[in-house]
Amino acid sequence: MHLVFALCNSAPRRVLLAFVAAVAALLLYGLYLQEVVGLVPCPMCIVQRYAMLLLAACAALGAAARSRAAHLAAALGVFLCAAGGAFVAARQSWLQWYPPEVASCGRDFYGMVENFPLQRVIPMIFRGSGDCTKVDWTFLGGSVANWSFVSFCGLGLGALVFALARRRGGAVSVDAAG
Repeated sequence: MHLVFALCNSAPRRVLLAFVAAVAALLLYGLYLQEVVGLVPCPMCIVQRYAMLLLAACAALGAAARSRAAHLAAALGVFLCAAGGAFVAARQSWLQWYPPEVASCGRDFYGMVENFPLQRVIPMIFRGSGDCTKVDWTFLGGSVANWSFVSFCGLGLGALVFALARRRGGAVSVDAAG
């Protein structure tokens, strides 16, 4: 753990850029599943993508800054985006494990945004419909939503460790012995 704290304090911008790189890899894999494998993202999948993009934006802004306070703010932003994304992924996983009796495919995400005010769109997205309960792809027994939840939890935990290390800042020293 000492090594992790030392890395977070000696190269905080690199750590934040690692968050950006991890999110870029996850989003690229999502695009691969969509464009090459042919999986169509449901509204909850799209919300998870937006959470990932916001997470990457928070990390990138933090990496551009030099102050400890900005790094802590970036870690908080990363954690909040990860928590929001994990919530949506957990809800989608729940819908996949316990699908509703009557599944109806409502409007697609962009159709909802174009035709309804935001206060009506948000509940429509989280309600989930037929497409959000469908499991078209699995890896090691987990669906895209399950793996998305694991990814968000990992990123959120990483943000907490980073914030803790940056908060303790001066308490951790890097010595030659490692």
